Amino acid sequence: MSAADTRVERIRARLVATFSPSTCLVEDESALHAGHAGAASGGGHYRIRLVSDLFEGKNRLNRHRLVYDCLSDLMQQEIHALAIVALSPSEATN
Repeated sequence: MSAADTRVERIRARLVATFSPSTCLVEDESALHAGHAGAASGGGHYRIRLVSDLFEGKNRLNRHRLVYDCLSDLMQQEIHALAIVALSPSEATN
């Protein structure tokens, strides 16, 4: 398993442990940003889609804060950018 695959698995494991989601997709989009200034630090670019009961009744900003809080220590060096879609189960079925 490559370092990038290991990082994706660590992110996924952390999200699953925190949110118990029915959907947890983590895509590494770092290759799309090669040469980007942030990529030089070694931090990757990731796209996340989470569907969790914990997002019910919360607005988008609060949902994103929960995700950033969950991954805060990884944001220092391993994650440069996150694209987050965080939905409640009722929203995901629409």
